[in-house]
Amino acid sequence: MNYARLTLLLFVFVSFFSNGQSEINFDDEKLLGRLETLSSDSFRGRKTGEKGNELARKFIVGEFKDLKVEPFGGKYEHLFDFKVEKKQLTGVNVLGWFKGYEKENEYIVVSAHYDHLGVIKGKVYNGADDDASGTAALFAFAEYLSKNPPKHSVILAAFDAEEMGLQGSKYFVDKMKNQKIIANINMDMISRSKKNELYLVGTRYSPKLDTIIKKFENPTATKLLIGHDGTDGKEDWTFSSDHGPFHKAEIPFLYFGDEDHPGYHKPTDDFKDITPEFYKNSVKIILSVFSEIDDKGL
Repeated sequence: MNYARLTLLLFVFVSFFSNGQSEINFDDEKLLGRLETLSSDSFRGRKTGEKGNELARKFIVGEFKDLKVEPFGGKYEHLFDFKVEKKQLTGVNVLGWFKGYEKENEYIVVSAHYDHLGVIKGKVYNGADDDASGTAALFAFAEYLSKNPPKHSVILAAFDAEEMGLQGSKYFVDKMKNQKIIANINMDMISRSKKNELYLVGTRYSPKLDTIIKKFENPTATKLLIGHDGTDGKEDWTFSSDHGPFHKAEIPFLYFGDEDHPGYHKPTDDFKDITPEFYKNSVKIILSVFSEIDDKGL
């Protein structure tokens, strides 16, 4: 091999790895397949405390095991009790994690809620977008992290009872109050947008996250828009999902979601009505942002 060719190869190698980032890869078809499964009638709308919710939980635990995601705190299932309208209920968060190779005691929490509204007047509310989409994306994260070990420890959190007042995330944040969580990335409704628009909330509350997002190069054709954060006259989503308790605890967060659509909290939030390319692009964007945060820290 001559010197000029060797120099060229070294340049390509250094250019590819110099930013510390790895190519964002996950199985597109499995992403869609997992979403279709979680939002099928067999899970009966995944309402907290009901059989369909338990079946969804078993599915999540099974996927975590298959993907070699370690149980957090020695177990996948974390029970908590709460009251809704004077009724005592038990919810179950499903938590897995990847140990950071550089900052084991600093956590990035990637979250989605797996519960939904159940069956109402004989109609199954499958919640494909809300939030089987975010839950299925957790497995794409697992695929990526299994091949690209993170600097910071990463908790993959499938929260329960979001639809009953963010109960699962409230419990989690309280239990983790003595641990160092540097950021929460929350995914809730990321699979359905005819406008091909994914919204991002949270940068206004964290200058460091704001800097990362301003420099972020979107790897897809899907539009990433900052909004719904109390600055643009649109509905403010600052406390609208499981990122809310993190924000109250002064933990930096980024929330990714699409705008309300005709299926929102309706029995028509079905897999057949998602926009697949938007969904795949959304997951790629979120994974890319995560990679930047993990690489640069906060």
